[in-house]
Amino acid sequence: MTLETELAPRCCGCLVQGVSIAFQKVAVVGSGALGLFYGSRLGLGGADVRFLMRRDLDAVRARGSIVVNVRENDTREELRPVSVFASAEEIGPVDLVLVTLKTTANDALAKLLPPLLGPDTAVLTLQNGLGADEQIASIVGAERVLGSLAFIASTRTGAGEVSVFHVGGITLGEFGRPANERTRALADQFKAAGVKVKLVDDLLSARWHKLVWNVPFNGLAVAGNITTDRICADPTLAQRVHALMREVQSAAALFGTNISDEFLKQQFDVTPPMGAYQPSSLVDFRAGREVEIESIWGEPLRRAQAKGAAMPELARLYQELKDATAKR
Repeated sequence: MTLETELAPRCCGCLVQGVSIAFQKVAVVGSGALGLFYGSRLGLGGADVRFLMRRDLDAVRARGSIVVNVRENDTREELRPVSVFASAEEIGPVDLVLVTLKTTANDALAKLLPPLLGPDTAVLTLQNGLGADEQIASIVGAERVLGSLAFIASTRTGAGEVSVFHVGGITLGEFGRPANERTRALADQFKAAGVKVKLVDDLLSARWHKLVWNVPFNGLAVAGNITTDRICADPTLAQRVHALMREVQSAAALFGTNISDEFLKQQFDVTPPMGAYQPSSLVDFRAGREVEIESIWGEPLRRAQAKGAAMPELARLYQELKDATAKR
């Protein structure tokens, strides 16, 4: 999770009615917390959403619904009936594919995505770090790819169930292109479904900005197996946070993205009030799941070093994360 003041919590109990649906058939590839939340929102907004599921398939079919508990305003949303499938071939071609897998599972996309493609299918990745846009483009073609950054705190709590503690919103853009009519139509559909959207013309810049928080706080949390309050309270770790933020800032500049000092300060300052927060990578680490080391730390490091930047703090953290996950 990256904190951005423009994506503050909003009341999300009411969906906008009477808005045309640009993407009627939607497939969700990755039915974890993000996939369940955004897929169910689009379904409640009127789209025909089809979830690809494996381990939760039978339980969700038996219940006949997906449940979203929004903790910040104590509401319960239920998508009923729900369409769940065991394979992409069963789902068939759709208008929009939401890729909400962890990037550690992206090797499966070469098999999962082709059966979902029609002549004009768009593919939206809601994934962390760098590299996912390019990987998906190599499978489906760059012209189909959109990217999004999710500013949300959510946890999958059961089969087809998710709890959302901070609804936030998404930043949405085209891969390698400015926002266009298609992007605006998708943004309108998300907004009508109760999701706050920020459109951007430079998706890569948005990804670098998100790394300002994700690199230090997700990384140091996993390396030390600690929550963000302990990172902020420890002078040595807080100093490492600032150093890592400055390295991300410098690396982004090599790729044409200017990240202001004020943005760095704001990203640190909003973190202590969160208390004993577990970033998503720490949640994965403690649950024994794979951590997205390559997309969040490895790929930014390699890109910066290829431009001649030393990145000593990021290189150090990258090695610490590999060591920590290997020991586990």
